[in-house]
Amino acid sequence: MKGNPILLSFPETFETERLIIRAPQFGDGTLINEAISESVNEMRPWLPFVKNLPTFDESEAYVRKARLNFLERTDLVLHLIDKNTGQFVGSSGLHRFDWNIRKFEIGYWMRTSRTRQGLMTEALNGITSFAINHLEAKRIEIRCSSGNVASIRVAERAGFTLEGTLRNVSQDDSGAITDIKVFAKAKGYEY
Repeated sequence: MKGNPILLSFPETFETERLIIRAPQFGDGTLINEAISESVNEMRPWLPFVKNLPTFDESEAYVRKARLNFLERTDLVLHLIDKNTGQFVGSSGLHRFDWNIRKFEIGYWMRTSRTRQGLMTEALNGITSFAINHLEAKRIEIRCSSGNVASIRVAERAGFTLEGTLRNVSQDDSGAITDIKVFAKAKGYEY
């Protein structure tokens, strides 16, 4: 990509059938904190940021930083809101990207009370479409622990291809060395 990514214009909000997917807004810290508090036991083994339950102020500080990163185009956190209820149901986004190649990694988590409803698969499909149509993505990856069966299933249901397993590259919550599975969609290889 030529030029500065901060000059790129693209929507901050888009929708899927059941979700509003949008950039973080100041004040979202309470929503995030409530969802993490509800889901901390399920999230703790896989997500380092929930090792210690954040305070409301820490959650709001995170959201404000995420908002600034979105505007700077250095990290694109996206919040998932139920269209019918207005409830914050989870978070996703495009991370660890390379604007020159147009390669992005999708991360995601869902509040416990909203799992097993197909919402995360729907969100990943919407975010993938957003990345292709607005960011000209050439490659989109999902990386998850080989022990995170729920995350693996979401990647598979969203049509991502398992490209391989990176052995002994991460640590789980207990400190044990783990493998990471790499799923991807790449332009020219069945989008």
